[in-house]
Amino acid sequence: MSDPFERKIYEARLTPHRSMTPHAFYLFILIFCFGQLLFALPFFFMGAWPVAGFMGLDAVGLYLAFRVSFRAARSHETLDLTPLELVFAQIGARGQRKEWRFNPSWVRLEQTIHEEFGTERVALISRGECIEIGAFLGPDQKAELARELNRALIDARMGARFG
Repeated sequence: MSDPFERKIYEARLTPHRSMTPHAFYLFILIFCFGQLLFALPFFFMGAWPVAGFMGLDAVGLYLAFRVSFRAARSHETLDLTPLELVFAQIGARGQRKEWRFNPSWVRLEQTIHEEFGTERVALISRGECIEIGAFLGPDQKAELARELNRALIDARMGARFG
């Protein structure tokens, strides 16, 4: 039988939203480069070849910007809550990990709400330390996260359930 103190009450993996899949990205770049080529060829044949070169730089710049965006999308955050501990971890795009551990009885969830824009910030506060969670989420997602995590923290404070 599993230990009730090790049972996960809540767990979440928070990831930044990216609307473009890698396949759509390559298709977009292909179409963009083809369009750039169509516009660059007349300039090239008129002898204004530097214009064609700069149009090629636009395509390279766009490609690099998307690659950086896709790399940043590999970052994520995790929340694991048991009756004895809340573990919050931020994992960067290159795999570097920062981790905080809190006692569920002492940690406080702070939610900053703007009357027009909704939830702007969700943070864990304990012993004078304030850690923002899900900074990359939208207002509705932050509100849902705060609701779920607050409910889970209340369950954790009630203690482990035996049986």
